[in-house]
Amino acid sequence: MAKQDSDCITLDLFDSLPKVGRPRSNPLSREQQLRINKRNQLKRDRSSGLRRIELKLHSDLIQSLEEQALLKGISRGQLIEQILSEHING
Repeated sequence: MAKQDSDCITLDLFDSLPKVGRPRSNPLSREQQLRINKRNQLKRDRSSGLRRIELKLHSDLIQSLEEQALLKGISRGQLIEQILSEHING
């Protein structure tokens, strides 16, 4: 029996068709890959002496920080670190 191109119900007949998109290059799911990458990033940060903190700021303050960082040509995190260092060290 020949395969008819109009037959979309019998899926096993269409296994030979190539799948669209790039082939999988990693056996892990994307979620697992992201988790592993984040863990590795935290290890790299710890080994270089960095510690993670989290704080909540009002959106107006965030906007001001982003504008200042853009003017200075640095990231927002670098600006916050600079401000804290200046304040603590005098």
